[in-house]
Amino acid sequence: MLKIIAQAYVTFLSLLSVLAPPLLSTLACKHLATILVATWMIYAYRDIWPYATRALTPADVSEGWILWIKIILLFVAANVIPAISPRRYVPVSPKEPADPTPEQTASILSLLFFFFMDGLVMKAWRTEHLSLEQFLPIADYDTAQNLIKRSYQHLDPTQTTPKRHLFWGLMRIFYMEYAILFAMIISIVGDVVCTLANPFGINRLLLYIESGGAGAVIRPWVWVLWLFLAPTLRSLSFQWYFFIATRIEVRIQAMIMSLLFDHSLRIRMKAESGNEDEDSVRTEAEPALSVTSDEETLQSSSASGNLPSGIDKGKATSFPEPEAERPTAAAQDKLKNLVGKMNNLVTIDLDNIASATDFLMPLEMVPLQGALSIWFLYSILSWSALVGLAIMLILFPIPGYITSRTHEIQKQKMAKTDARVQTVTETLNVSRMIKFFGWEPWAEEQLSRKRDEELRWAKTYKLLNLLIFIVTYTIPLVVMLSTFFIYSVIMKQPLTASKVFPAMSAFEILEDTLQRIWWNIPMIVQGKVSLERVSEFLHKTELLDQFCMQHDGPVERTRSNVSQFDVIGIRESTFTWSDERDGPRAPRRKFALRITGQLAFKHGSINLIIGPTASGKTSLLMALLGEMHYTPMGLESFVSLPRDGGIAYAAQESWVQNETIRNNILFGSPYDEERYSKVIEQCALKPDISIFDAGDKTEVGEKGITLSGGQKARLTLARAIYSHAQTLLLDDILAALDVHTAKWVVDKCLKGDLVRGRTVILVTHNVGLTGRIADFVVAMSPDGHIANQGSLETVLENDPRLSTQIAEESKELEQVEHAVDLVDLEAPAKENTSGKLIVEEEIAVGHVGWSIMKIYLSAVGGSYPSLFWLGYVGSLFARDVMTATNTWFVGSWAQQYEKKAPSEVNVSFYLNIYSMMLLFTVVTFGSVYGIWILGNIRASRKIHKDLVTSVLTSTLRWLDKTPVSRIIARCTQDINTTVDGKLTSELSAFFDICMVMVIRFGAILLFSPLFVIPGSLISAAGGFCGQIYMKAQLCVKREMSNAKAPVLGHFGATMTGLTSIRAYGAQEAMREELFGRINRYTRAAVPFYDLNRWVCIRLDALGGLFVALLAAYLVYGNTNATASGTGFSLAMAVSFSGLILWWIRGLNEVELNGNSLERIVQYLIIEHEPKTTEDGVPPAYWPASGDLRVEHLYARYSPDGPRVLHDISFEVKSGERVGIVGRTGSGKSSLTLALLRCIITEGTVFYDGLPTDSLNLDALRRNITIIPQVPELLSGTLRQNLDPFGEHDDAELHDALRAAGLYALQGQGAADEGRITLDTPIANGGGNLSVGQRQILALARAIVRRSKLMILDEATSAIDYATDAVIQQSLRHELGKDVTLLTVAHRLQTIMDADKIMVLDAGRIVQFDKPSVLLRKKGLLRALVEESGDKAALYEMAERASGSN
Repeated sequence: MLKIIAQAYVTFLSLLSVLAPPLLSTLACKHLATILVATWMIYAYRDIWPYATRALTPADVSEGWILWIKIILLFVAANVIPAISPRRYVPVSPKEPADPTPEQTASILSLLFFFFMDGLVMKAWRTEHLSLEQFLPIADYDTAQNLIKRSYQHLDPTQTTPKRHLFWGLMRIFYMEYAILFAMIISIVGDVVCTLANPFGINRLLLYIESGGAGAVIRPWVWVLWLFLAPTLRSLSFQWYFFIATRIEVRIQAMIMSLLFDHSLRIRMKAESGNEDEDSVRTEAEPALSVTSDEETLQSSSASGNLPSGIDKGKATSFPEPEAERPTAAAQDKLKNLVGKMNNLVTIDLDNIASATDFLMPLEMVPLQGALSIWFLYSILSWSALVGLAIMLILFPIPGYITSRTHEIQKQKMAKTDARVQTVTETLNVSRMIKFFGWEPWAEEQLSRKRDEELRWAKTYKLLNLLIFIVTYTIPLVVMLSTFFIYSVIMKQPLTASKVFPAMSAFEILEDTLQRIWWNIPMIVQGKVSLERVSEFLHKTELLDQFCMQHDGPVERTRSNVSQFDVIGIRESTFTWSDERDGPRAPRRKFALRITGQLAFKHGSINLIIGPTASGKTSLLMALLGEMHYTPMGLESFVSLPRDGGIAYAAQESWVQNETIRNNILFGSPYDEERYSKVIEQCALKPDISIFDAGDKTEVGEKGITLSGGQKARLTLARAIYSHAQTLLLDDILAALDVHTAKWVVDKCLKGDLVRGRTVILVTHNVGLTGRIADFVVAMSPDGHIANQGSLETVLENDPRLSTQIAEESKELEQVEHAVDLVDLEAPAKENTSGKLIVEEEIAVGHVGWSIMKIYLSAVGGSYPSLFWLGYVGSLFARDVMTATNTWFVGSWAQQYEKKAPSEVNVSFYLNIYSMMLLFTVVTFGSVYGIWILGNIRASRKIHKDLVTSVLTSTLRWLDKTPVSRIIARCTQDINTTVDGKLTSELSAFFDICMVMVIRFGAILLFSPLFVIPGSLISAAGGFCGQIYMKAQLCVKREMSNAKAPVLGHFGATMTGLTSIRAYGAQEAMREELFGRINRYTRAAVPFYDLNRWVCIRLDALGGLFVALLAAYLVYGNTNATASGTGFSLAMAVSFSGLILWWIRGLNEVELNGNSLERIVQYLIIEHEPKTTEDGVPPAYWPASGDLRVEHLYARYSPDGPRVLHDISFEVKSGERVGIVGRTGSGKSSLTLALLRCIITEGTVFYDGLPTDSLNLDALRRNITIIPQVPELLSGTLRQNLDPFGEHDDAELHDALRAAGLYALQGQGAADEGRITLDTPIANGGGNLSVGQRQILALARAIVRRSKLMILDEATSAIDYATDAVIQQSLRHELGKDVTLLTVAHRLQTIMDADKIMVLDAGRIVQFDKPSVLLRKKGLLRALVEESGDKAALYEMAERASGSN
């Protein structure tokens, strides 16, 4: 009756699984499968298990063959069908289902053995290289968008209250995964039991051989099968544990990358210097000095000071407050760098956090495995095992104490890594300046010093870890020796083969347990330090007011009253660059913008903001945008900038994306051909686009490297004009434009139909040009207050001095109105589809070549590679031979008990010899790894130096087409994570495994020579499996490495244009772009880890088969085998089988990490400039004069590119001043680059009588000084920028600053705290100075160098006219009489008194003579002067210059 009910119930469940709805059907299927499996297990116990014993018989044997049919059918129904049935796809969001991935629909069997990866593996095996698009698609639950929805409520500091550590947030998110991992303690117990299966099975087999089978209950074939099944089952449980753990790892990486990016969109950007102690691990990474930000506006206009009230052509800026005393060298080096910090957080720190996610393994498995090992030892060695346990517990605190020291050392090491990465980032950002000045040796020395400091701590850290490993390696040996001593000497028990070999296997497991503890603890320590760094960055960086909670509540509460006003303006408010109430911070400028009364800009009109330098013009824009900290001064206070109609913002120092010209203008907006064409025309971009072969599809490169300063300014303006935003904030967009182009922009653009009806707020120095179109003017005073507001006439009436200055400025504008840089502003734009500048990152195919690894191995060997490798390999061989000999010796000891009575065995002899052998093993163990660590540090230093040298000596063209993010990725992730870490450890482990495998396989063949055939076949099968795995894994690893650089690049580009992005409200577009890049990285990372699981299961099964076959041969095929010989062979076989997997894994890891080495080597074989030679060193007296003679000079930017200079020949005598003019694209900048040999040249240039192509580049460039239009400065003090080598005294530096016009700009009445001094801290790239101030400092640096040849390339374009006049006067009288000056300029009055003027057109010289001579001839120069409004003055300047000559 019960049988009928059970069958009916099963039938009912079967029908329900077919007919019911999906949810109920799934439940019925699971219930049915459970019942069938339970039934099959009962049959297995009753009718199959008895065949494995000698005493039992099957319970249902009377049924005959029908029994076996039932068992087979039940097995198929209960196990096979459920195991191979696909699973139903359940989308994360039922409303937005995605295409399911193979992982989401794979059957249970496919998931268990990772069969769903077979397609990817075989596809990789058949092709040379798999691209990322050929990988398995990413599952919807792994996309960045879904991970953010899941995580931000627990991680985002703006959403979590109260403040808590990031660790607890991660635990809240992954509580289910970690609960599963913790619940897998059952699997871990099974894993531990399976780990002990080999020694237990060996014990049973040896007892069987020793006793001849007498008293055995279970047949030996069961133990043989056990030796195969146990490792396979262990591998299944182990690999599934790691499958879940690695998936957590990938998801945490995606979450934290997204979180860091989103948080960076909220931080307040400001340029500042700090006195942060570099040795302390402060990680708040305030956006100080960080980005060489093209958003100069957000780091300027801050300091108050009594400066001249003239309308400056430079923008408002700030002066950092100088310290009372000269800063120490240490303080100067401790300037913060946000981009460098962010690079570290998303590379090194994120890798450390990911590696530490599996912290449960040592907490769960280690205690269990250790306890069960002791229990097993107790079962065969009695209470002597407890003595061994006591000794282990006594010795256990020793490695714990050493480990406690590693935490602080790791923190110090990371601080040094931060400093190096920051220096690398800054150096790469100013790489052009370094080349122009020939400072490559200085930059290399700086980076080498940072690297040496980092490696000193790394060496200490590695040696401490080695000490931990030596101690943990020694403890089990001491415990084993003590246990054997107690058992054989005190207890007087015989150490037979059936006891000693299983005991040694158990001790080996115990050793592995301890090693696992101290291998995991450093990773957990590193992960903890890195997690704290990320947490500190999230909680301690200063945010914009809208994301901060102030003392009186949210800032938005104060701003909420503003929404009722449809007004753009401010009332009764103060703005500063930071909230000082947040606590003490590093010294920063004390500037405050104070608006008393009400300021309201006119809607639908053009509003001007004018004022002297450092008066707060840009600060006013930043206050409207919410970039500054807002403090209300009364109950009626407000700041209002309605965003309903959209905001567009154009910074003076333009921010452009690494995209095409068109995409930069569109900035995510839909393409409207008519509107786009108008924008191109009105922003004067047509002639520029016509120059490029690809037209507006030309890539502008990183930081707009292919564009001039004026082109970038107009591109930024075009982006704002093309947008449909109703409010335009324009920060001195005319500063980088020549007057002709500026007039075009004012007349065609600002007065054009695209601007009509929109509200424009324009910061400008050029009131004479823009005043006629302004409806409202705000004049700022030097102390950050509003001096006047109203119409231009009203402002001029209230400020007569301003009125006088504007009149003078208008006169100067008339003089320069006909600038030489005339172009056809209506020239048609070219159309082309090929405008790619940035080349795709090269991806190697196939295996990592020997030539790649040879570079590392040679670096490890150092100056005496033969001696190093002899010492290393010799120690390794001695250690492994001694380890195998130890096992053989113990077997020989055990064999004595088979030949003699226990009392006749000389135990003390064997114990003494065995002790000496173990001591020798420990010494060689330490020697091997000590030698390797020293070699690794040497290799790390050399490879980093070679990489830095290679990049710094590369060509300008290579730097232009290679994104900085790719170079940084190699200097951070590839160097730190791989060369310093993974590669050295994996290579060491691989050499170790190779040596052990050779020795142990030889030992097996020595005792069981006939096993060579099956052993070789299994090894060959393992090798083949490893080959196809490595082929797939290499493809995945390469794509994974290359997918990380775009993430870093997006971080850097976003930080650079942060204010523009926030002004446009483009944060969401930037986030979506990042999520797409993260998803691409995740798409490569998921199969990277899954492939490891795939190969581990297969190789573990092969290893188990190897041991089982050897056991079967020794038990059934070798009738002469002794118990000790069998035990030795099985011990070697178990060890060898485990090493098959680790050998394949080790080889794969070496290749995978070799991919990082491969990426580094790619940058070692790039285009390089000629190397320094002894023949290229000029005589000591050179240059004695500034004579310059050029003969038949041709130049091109690339070997296959067109010539940009054609047959240039001219001669300039020492001390002459030559003006160089020409249309845009005429070759002015190309000529300056050719003189410095920065581009490919033909012909000859003689400098003071020596051909420059015969000189070393550093010698040439250090004796020629170029001042580019966009100067670059280094972080540090002003003194360091002017004199990085410490070659001049302060008096010389002050003279240079005076000659450059700094003191004239600052004025004699400026407050001391607002003045720039030699000790003033300079932000990275000069981010805390205006463009005009940077040009002045760059000019002073040039004067300090005292070169005989000086080139000014639009060096005063961002400086107001009055200061420019002072500078030109200084250049005429302060420079030595033998200094030759070449000046590229727009302003005719700048060059009309030059000794000669060179007119270039299309790369050729069309005119070159004295200005007075050229004015007598028909030509472009004469035509411009004739049309000028101040023709007489220009003629007089030319004649006066001619007369003085």
